[in-house]
Amino acid sequence: MSETQITDWDDAYANAAHIAGAETFPPRWAADAEAFRTTWQNKELDVPYGDKARNRFDLFSPSGQSAGLVVFVHGGYWLKFDKSAWSHFAAGALSNGWTVCLPSYEHASDVPISEITQQVGAAITAAAQRVSGPIRLTGHSAGGHLVSRMVCEDTPLAGPVAARVDRVVSISGLHDLNPLRNTQMNESFQLTEESAAAESPALKKRLGGFEVVAWVGEAERPEFIRQSRLLAEAWPNTRFEAAPGKHHFDVIDDLQDPRSGLGQALLG
Repeated sequence: MSETQITDWDDAYANAAHIAGAETFPPRWAADAEAFRTTWQNKELDVPYGDKARNRFDLFSPSGQSAGLVVFVHGGYWLKFDKSAWSHFAAGALSNGWTVCLPSYEHASDVPISEITQQVGAAITAAAQRVSGPIRLTGHSAGGHLVSRMVCEDTPLAGPVAARVDRVVSISGLHDLNPLRNTQMNESFQLTEESAAAESPALKKRLGGFEVVAWVGEAERPEFIRQSRLLAEAWPNTRFEAAPGKHHFDVIDDLQDPRSGLGQALLG
């Protein structure tokens, strides 16, 4: 779907309205995440990385020696959720011996998206000080945007931390923020043409020669598929993958299985 064909931008970026049983997913995520936190023994919860209320991350470590650091950044259009709804998605990386960091960040109703980018960079930097080895970044929806921003030429990561990143998987990521200026959500974002471009990974040069994967569900809204294709077209050594049958809410399920296609994209 091209931008010229879209007359209702709010609908173009609406996910729940086009997913059967969408209302059941958030409570299920929260319950599964709480159960995982309760049973996983090797963890540090609510580790501060900044001065804001949501500047906290959870760190889950494997039972043996760590292979490195995986960071999962949640979505919700920079407006919803926190780290507590996603803990169980660390399972796949943990079973493969990786330490997993899940950060919260301030919402875009309170701070600009550019500030959220800086906060996620600070969270990754703080976690990297605790965990040695390579760093792999993944995030869903707005989180896909944020992990992609970490490997842009103006990354908020310090050089030594950025140099440790060896793979990025953006899941259903938003890589060009300009269309979001046409949605009602922009009452919160307050994106201008200039600020949208400044925070759009697909409009920037990327760092590093490692592989980036733009992963999306085959059954997602056309705009999310376009956004993933866009990053693959804009960035060298970036692969587009559409997961058969997956929509925006279940596309992340396979993070729990390191043998799945998504698990292999991140960990293989």
